Amino acid sequence: MTGPEVSPSFRLVYVPGVMPDKWVRVWNERQPDVPLTLTQAPAQPAHGMLLDGEADAGLVRLPADRTVLSAIPLYTEQTVVVIPKDHLVTAADSVTVEDLADDIVLHPDDDVLGWETLPGRPALERPATTADAIELVAAGIGVLVVPLSLARLHHRKDLTHRPLEDAPASSVGLAWPEAATTDLVEDFIGIVRGRTVNSTRGRRPQPTQEKQKKDRSAQGDGGRRRQPSAGAAGRARRGSGGGGGTAKNPRRGKPRRRS
Repeated sequence: MTGPEVSPSFRLVYVPGVMPDKWVRVWNERQPDVPLTLTQAPAQPAHGMLLDGEADAGLVRLPADRTVLSAIPLYTEQTVVVIPKDHLVTAADSVTVEDLADDIVLHPDDDVLGWETLPGRPALERPATTADAIELVAAGIGVLVVPLSLARLHHRKDLTHRPLEDAPASSVGLAWPEAATTDLVEDFIGIVRGRTVNSTRGRRPQPTQEKQKKDRSAQGDGGRRRQPSAGAAGRARRGSGGGGGTAKNPRRGKPRRRS
């Protein structure tokens, strides 16, 4: 005796700063019977959830472990420096790494930029999270370099940001376990790539509403062709009967020979 059938669902993990709303909205329109579960997790735990099978796909920071994960790059973010509003560099439209030479540049443990050499002066201790680093910047204890989305996520009225030139950048991509590329994963890939519901790529296209209406109409007629009315049939017989008469010349038979 088997247990009750479990309805399918789709589990999506995403990292802070990424906004999956537009893709979730399209999913709910196309897959109303398949609920989508969202989980937000920091960059490294998000990768771990994919590897452990706790999520079907993820909007993650790249690079991903390509030995076990498939990934599609989506976009690369602008890198900015978060500073107090009274900082000297706020007078400029953009900042260079050299402009931060005299500043303490905070480097949280969850940094996603992958610096080879940090600019500025190092802090005595690394903050545990980006949120902790933001609090230190607000307290006047250094500045913080992050992708633009994280600067917006941790926005404060007493802080601002400026584009930072010559700095590493962070890319965002869609990743999923290569060995678990299911039909639902293919559906979400299509949504992220902007494919229409009837795209020939990925899963088999669904019939359009117009085609569904025509199919229902044909089923309502019992599959039979519409028969012509009695009047139309009579006119057709009169127009085609006899020995070659036409509408313009209703006389039948051959013309008489003149004597």
